[in-house]
Amino acid sequence: MSNTLNNGSSVEAQVKVPSLNSPQMRRILASSFIGSAIEFYDFILYATAASLVFNKVFFVGLTPGVAIFASFATLAVGYLARPLGGIVFGHFGDRIGRKGVLITSMAMMGGASTLIGLLPETAQIGMLAPIALITLRIVQGLAVGGEWGGAMLMALEHAPKERRGFAASFANMGGPAGAVLATLAVSAVSTMPNEQFLAWGWRIPFLISIVLVGIGLVIRLKVTESPLFLALENKAEERKTPFMEVITKYPKSVIRGTLVGMSSYTVQGLMTVWAISYVVEEVGMDRTAVLNIKAIGAALTVVGIWVSSRYSDRLGRRPVMMVGILAGAVAALPIMWMLELGQLWLFAIALFVANGIVQAFIFGPFGAFTAELFPTRIRYTGASLVYQLSSTVGAGFTPMAVAGLVLLGGGSLWIAGGVWAAAFLVAALAMKGVKEGRDADLEAEEMSR
Repeated sequence: MSNTLNNGSSVEAQVKVPSLNSPQMRRILASSFIGSAIEFYDFILYATAASLVFNKVFFVGLTPGVAIFASFATLAVGYLARPLGGIVFGHFGDRIGRKGVLITSMAMMGGASTLIGLLPETAQIGMLAPIALITLRIVQGLAVGGEWGGAMLMALEHAPKERRGFAASFANMGGPAGAVLATLAVSAVSTMPNEQFLAWGWRIPFLISIVLVGIGLVIRLKVTESPLFLALENKAEERKTPFMEVITKYPKSVIRGTLVGMSSYTVQGLMTVWAISYVVEEVGMDRTAVLNIKAIGAALTVVGIWVSSRYSDRLGRRPVMMVGILAGAVAALPIMWMLELGQLWLFAIALFVANGIVQAFIFGPFGAFTAELFPTRIRYTGASLVYQLSSTVGAGFTPMAVAGLVLLGGGSLWIAGGVWAAAFLVAALAMKGVKEGRDADLEAEEMSR
């Protein structure tokens, strides 16, 4: 299929819109936001359940500390699958298009989440239950590994150059929006008597997933393919395997981008997964109140992403993200101290600072930041790989690692604060080696390569 029109201009010139206010662009941004929100609803729902439910339902017969460690280990397995999902879906997204890959990833995620909601307990089917749980978590990880990169690129590659950061952030805003939905869903069923909540109440939010995915698929089917991809489509035979090109030609971009992104996900793993379990199980805070605070924190993250992404279009990605990185390094130990004090209002302040300022200012420009590291022909693979490696190392292992360190340290949280601060210092050093991408002309750069 030819993408060249009679006047010699490319399809991109006909498809790409001049502003974010056209009906087509609003549909694209809505699809990016809603699709990402639904995918992350499912993914974060699992994380919340891992903090409060799975240690009691699927890892029975273990001491409380070991059971929560095992529950967090299954959480980590999903994060391990995310880079593989980014590579596989990125390959097809770079070779055959963004749209079809996004539809596939959403269907996979919805199916896995629904099956988790129907999964029998260990007391009913023995070891098959945790094995099936881990398998479905891997499917979730593969699916979300392909989601973010495509959702972000569909918005960024349709957007005008001067609004790329803001357009790309709609996929980022979808993540915490999905977290709000997931947390409120669990919070609603957590008001049940504990026996009913653990017996069947926790399953309801997982079963709702099938409805949300149906809505998301309808919206996503109406979105047009990325214009930058269409401009390259008839050159597909000339392109190498995207993953091999990423790791052989852009290894520094992958490493530096991952180290920068780790900082945001370290916050997420500590404060929205491990800390939830800590303040409920160890400190004894009310479960529903903690979940409501978590939902408010996720909503503040959406606001912070909105603000920081807009400023990244004016000031650049690097300076805005450095605000979050430096704030995280400074706040690490004080936040751990507030958690140790065991007061609900201090926990709320700690979570709001961590989510609404630290994570949001790093994560807001992160979509455009990663996309601008790679040319169009390998952008889905490259951006997805950076994002998913960041999430795997930062969020996937943090809850499990901190739970283990707290066990070894006799309950002290200072070591967790030290690990957090170290991750931010590493991110700041990595950021120094990354070129600012705000003013890059992605079309001209692709043509020159």
